[in-house]
Amino acid sequence: MLKYISESILKLAGWQLDVVQPQEKKYVMIGAPHTTNWDFPLALLTFWTLRQKIHWVGKKEMFWGPLHTLFTFLGGIPVDRSKSTGFIEQIADRFDQAEAMVLAISPEGTRARTDHWKSGFYHIAVSAKVPICLAYVDFSRKTLGFSRVIYPTGNIDEDMEIIADFYQDIQGKRPQNQGPVRLRQ
Repeated sequence: MLKYISESILKLAGWQLDVVQPQEKKYVMIGAPHTTNWDFPLALLTFWTLRQKIHWVGKKEMFWGPLHTLFTFLGGIPVDRSKSTGFIEQIADRFDQAEAMVLAISPEGTRARTDHWKSGFYHIAVSAKVPICLAYVDFSRKTLGFSRVIYPTGNIDEDMEIIADFYQDIQGKRPQNQGPVRLRQ
């Protein structure tokens, strides 16, 4: 039922899906550009349409009161961004224990413009020994999608060139908030 409701909402809103499901059962999915709160519900509708469970990370401040239960039910994993807590290792352990797991991360870490992406997604994938799936919400074409999977080589600079090339023509709802696809220098 949720699949059909999600499909209907996306169709009525004029969105189309461009999805090729990865063969892998475990992967880190990065979603970019992240320029609006609308990215999250659109991503959820996409995954519900595909009948696929995702996990995602969000700042711990979002997980308060009844929202903690709701967000956890929706696959949320709170992260305390104010301190280093071994988060990468914790997520890698979750991957190791799971039969199947998709972890969706917005590497920009915010909807505001930034001059670099956070590298956690890459380090999680390397530590968990899983590929990275490239996903997007393209408001200029009203298309939600993912299809490209890369296997981290350990050469983060070369892998980021591939990722930057993938995202070069994709436009968020607020293009002025899109920063460059690169890591901190």
